[in-house]
Amino acid sequence: MKFLFFDIECACVYKFAAKICAFGYVLTDENFQVLEREDVLLNPRGRFHLTDKREKKGIVLPYRYEDFKQYPTFPAQYERLKSLLEDKDHLVCGHATLNDVNYLNLETKRYKLPSFSFEFYDTQFFYMNVKGDFARQSGLGAVAEELKVEFIPHRAVDDAYATMRVCEALCKRENATLPAFLDRFLIRPGRIKDYKIENLTSLGLTKFQNERKEIRAAHSKAHEEFYRYVNKHMNRRKRGGSLEGKVFCFSKDIEEDMETSKKLLEAIFSHGGAYTSHPTECNVYIAREDGEMRGQSALTAGAVIIPFDSIRPSLEEV
Repeated sequence: MKFLFFDIECACVYKFAAKICAFGYVLTDENFQVLEREDVLLNPRGRFHLTDKREKKGIVLPYRYEDFKQYPTFPAQYERLKSLLEDKDHLVCGHATLNDVNYLNLETKRYKLPSFSFEFYDTQFFYMNVKGDFARQSGLGAVAEELKVEFIPHRAVDDAYATMRVCEALCKRENATLPAFLDRFLIRPGRIKDYKIENLTSLGLTKFQNERKEIRAAHSKAHEEFYRYVNKHMNRRKRGGSLEGKVFCFSKDIEEDMETSKKLLEAIFSHGGAYTSHPTECNVYIAREDGEMRGQSALTAGAVIIPFDSIRPSLEEV
């Protein structure tokens, strides 16, 4: 088996279009010895428009953009790329590979070419499994820096080479061959076929997703209990008390802490105050931390912000 590491750069990327200008790849043996290494440059047949998702900060590719008109188009190189990616003897891998596979998908649709059909792996996903952290997606630069891999960012062939070195470093860290590494973390490849793309899976990711479901379910249950309590008791609150006209709102973490939130609500309702779940409708907002988004909404609407720590001693006496 050989390992094919690849990276793609685009002249522009939109929701339904990705005009590929460079396909860089590195082909190695099972010991990560380089057999082939090439930057396949393509005429994107479109202008270069390189920005982030907010259409602001642009990246700069280390190429002369005016040179791309002289290169073959994607259809002219399609069979070559298809042969590389679909070779059954090639284990295909990238970094944040789902993006690059999607670019290939969009280009085949753009030129009305048959869909690619191959399985793929992802060093970003490898890194997440090693770290046991599936909440953060680390870019190639950050991972390469940690693993002391040097490269020129956004030159497709150099990104592909850095991806290979990252993969090699992760395998060395785990003292495993790449196949053994995949088995250790029960990583299953992503795949593209008939223009449909499936992402990678692993035992670690499945556990993470199940834990998040349980956490979301617990949050949902806590909120339901909280709002049942509010609906049951607010209309029975004392009229004309010292908090008459005051409408309170809590941060989410306080709402979910039923022992604390019930004490707060009892005190508020017993003095004539009311409660709302909408921070923009309150005039008093209680939070454990400064700067959280819900609190900012309340502050913008003119509410007074009360730090929870300032009233904690009174609650502890209750």
